[in-house]
Amino acid sequence: MISDEQRVQLVKAAIGARERAYAPYSGYQVGAALLSEDGAIVIGCNVENASYGATICAERVALTRAVAEGRQGFVAMAVATADGGSPCGICRQVMAELGPEMIVFISDVTGQTRTTTVHSLLPDSFDGSALVADLRLLPRTELPAGTEQS
Repeated sequence: MISDEQRVQLVKAAIGARERAYAPYSGYQVGAALLSEDGAIVIGCNVENASYGATICAERVALTRAVAEGRQGFVAMAVATADGGSPCGICRQVMAELGPEMIVFISDVTGQTRTTTVHSLLPDSFDGSALVADLRLLPRTELPAGTEQS
Protein backbone atom coordinates (compact mmCIF):
# COMPACT_ATOMS: atom_id res chain seq x y z
CA MET A 1 0.00 0.00 0.00
CA ILE A 2 1.28 3.45 -0.73
CA SER A 3 0.44 6.66 1.05
CA ASP A 4 -1.35 9.66 -0.44
CA GLU A 5 1.93 11.57 -0.14
CA GLN A 6 3.77 8.91 -2.15
CA ARG A 7 1.01 8.91 -4.79
CA VAL A 8 1.19 12.70 -5.17
CA GLN A 9 5.00 12.58 -5.35
CA LEU A 10 4.88 9.82 -7.96
CA VAL A 11 2.35 11.64 -10.15
CA LYS A 12 4.37 14.89 -9.93
CA ALA A 13 7.51 12.99 -10.93
CA ALA A 14 5.72 11.49 -13.96
CA ILE A 15 4.41 14.90 -15.02
CA GLY A 16 7.95 16.28 -14.70
CA ALA A 17 9.44 13.37 -16.65
CA ARG A 18 6.92 14.04 -19.43
CA GLU A 19 8.62 17.39 -20.05
CA ARG A 20 11.83 15.53 -20.99
CA ALA A 21 10.18 13.37 -23.66
CA TYR A 22 11.69 13.29 -27.13
CA ALA A 23 8.59 13.19 -29.32
CA PRO A 24 9.31 15.14 -32.53
CA TYR A 25 7.11 12.90 -34.71
CA SER A 26 3.92 12.39 -32.72
CA GLY A 27 4.20 15.32 -30.33
CA TYR A 28 2.68 12.99 -27.71
CA GLN A 29 4.83 13.36 -24.62
CA VAL A 30 4.61 10.71 -21.91
CA GLY A 31 6.29 10.55 -18.53
CA ALA A 32 6.44 7.69 -16.06
CA ALA A 33 7.58 7.37 -12.48
CA LEU A 34 8.17 3.99 -10.87
CA LEU A 35 8.21 3.37 -7.11
CA SER A 36 10.36 0.47 -5.96
CA GLU A 37 10.06 -1.39 -2.66
CA ASP A 38 13.10 0.46 -1.30
CA GLY A 39 11.30 3.80 -1.77
CA ALA A 40 13.30 4.93 -4.80
CA ILE A 41 11.49 6.70 -7.62
CA VAL A 42 12.82 5.99 -11.11
CA ILE A 43 11.57 8.15 -13.97
CA GLY A 44 11.28 7.58 -17.68
CA CYS A 45 9.99 9.43 -20.72
CA ASN A 46 9.13 8.33 -24.22
CA VAL A 47 11.90 8.56 -26.80
CA GLU A 48 10.76 8.46 -30.40
CA ASN A 49 12.84 7.50 -33.40
CA ALA A 50 12.42 8.06 -37.14
CA SER A 51 12.48 4.27 -37.39
CA TYR A 52 9.23 3.93 -35.44
CA GLY A 53 9.98 0.43 -34.17
CA ALA A 54 12.98 1.82 -32.29
CA THR A 55 10.73 4.12 -30.25
CA ILE A 56 10.49 3.26 -26.54
CA CYS A 57 7.65 4.27 -24.26
CA ALA A 58 8.07 6.07 -20.95
CA GLU A 59 6.83 3.11 -18.91
CA ARG A 60 9.43 0.77 -20.42
CA VAL A 61 12.19 3.37 -20.02
CA ALA A 62 11.42 3.63 -16.29
CA LEU A 63 11.22 -0.15 -15.83
CA THR A 64 14.36 -0.98 -17.81
CA ARG A 65 16.28 1.84 -16.14
CA ALA A 66 15.26 0.51 -12.72
CA VAL A 67 16.37 -3.00 -13.66
CA ALA A 68 19.69 -1.63 -14.98
CA GLU A 69 20.16 0.14 -11.65
CA GLY A 70 19.71 -3.22 -9.87
CA ARG A 71 16.25 -2.49 -8.52
CA GLN A 72 13.42 -4.96 -8.28
CA GLY A 73 10.17 -5.24 -6.38
CA PHE A 74 8.03 -2.51 -7.92
CA VAL A 75 5.09 -1.15 -5.94
CA ALA A 76 3.49 1.49 -8.15
CA MET A 77 3.84 3.45 -11.35
CA ALA A 78 2.43 6.80 -12.40
CA VAL A 79 1.99 7.59 -16.08
CA ALA A 80 1.36 11.14 -17.27
CA THR A 81 0.15 12.29 -20.67
CA ALA A 82 -1.58 15.43 -21.91
CA ASP A 83 -4.96 13.72 -21.82
CA GLY A 84 -4.58 10.89 -19.28
CA GLY A 85 -3.93 8.23 -21.93
CA SER A 86 -3.51 4.62 -20.84
CA PRO A 87 -0.32 2.54 -21.35
CA CYS A 88 0.00 0.69 -24.66
CA GLY A 89 -0.18 -3.09 -24.92
CA ILE A 90 3.59 -3.66 -25.00
CA CYS A 91 4.03 -1.55 -21.87
CA ARG A 92 1.23 -3.45 -20.14
CA GLN A 93 2.99 -6.73 -20.93
CA VAL A 94 6.34 -5.48 -19.58
CA MET A 95 4.58 -4.14 -16.48
CA ALA A 96 2.98 -7.57 -16.00
CA GLU A 97 6.42 -9.22 -16.26
CA LEU A 98 8.29 -6.91 -13.89
CA GLY A 99 5.58 -5.60 -11.56
CA PRO A 100 2.45 -7.73 -11.77
CA GLU A 101 1.11 -6.47 -8.44
CA MET A 102 1.74 -2.78 -9.13
CA ILE A 103 -0.81 -0.06 -8.60
CA VAL A 104 -0.95 2.24 -11.64
CA PHE A 105 -1.88 5.92 -11.51
CA ILE A 106 -2.83 7.37 -14.89
CA SER A 107 -2.70 11.15 -14.95
CA ASP A 108 -3.18 14.10 -17.25
CA VAL A 109 -0.95 17.17 -17.08
CA THR A 110 -3.17 18.85 -14.47
CA GLY A 111 -2.71 15.94 -12.07
CA GLN A 112 -6.23 14.57 -12.57
CA THR A 113 -5.60 10.90 -11.82
CA ARG A 114 -7.36 7.58 -12.03
CA THR A 115 -6.12 4.50 -10.19
CA THR A 116 -5.95 0.98 -11.56
CA THR A 117 -3.72 -2.09 -11.36
CA VAL A 118 -1.51 -3.96 -13.79
CA HIS A 119 -3.89 -6.90 -13.58
CA SER A 120 -6.85 -4.68 -14.49
CA LEU A 121 -4.92 -3.26 -17.46
CA LEU A 122 -3.92 -6.72 -18.72
CA PRO A 123 -6.11 -9.37 -17.06
CA ASP A 124 -4.98 -12.38 -19.10
CA SER A 125 -1.30 -11.58 -19.51
CA PHE A 126 1.23 -13.90 -21.07
CA ASP A 127 3.80 -15.06 -18.53
CA GLY A 128 6.99 -17.08 -18.41
CA SER A 129 5.24 -20.26 -17.31
CA ALA A 130 4.37 -20.90 -20.96
CA LEU A 131 8.06 -20.83 -21.86
CA VAL A 132 9.28 -23.41 -19.36
CA ALA A 133 9.66 -26.74 -21.13
CA ASP A 134 9.36 -29.98 -19.21
CA LEU A 135 12.78 -31.48 -19.96
CA ARG A 136 11.51 -34.97 -19.16
CA LEU A 137 9.33 -34.88 -22.29
CA LEU A 138 12.20 -34.14 -24.69
CA PRO A 139 13.96 -37.00 -26.48
CA ARG A 140 17.46 -37.65 -25.07
CA THR A 141 19.09 -36.17 -28.16
CA GLU A 142 17.41 -32.82 -27.46
CA LEU A 143 18.36 -32.51 -23.80
CA PRO A 144 20.81 -29.77 -22.92
CA ALA A 145 24.37 -31.00 -22.17
CA GLY A 146 24.73 -32.19 -18.58
CA THR A 147 20.99 -32.74 -18.12
CA GLU A 148 19.77 -36.22 -17.28
CA GLN A 149 16.38 -37.58 -18.10
CA SER A 150 14.53 -39.23 -15.20
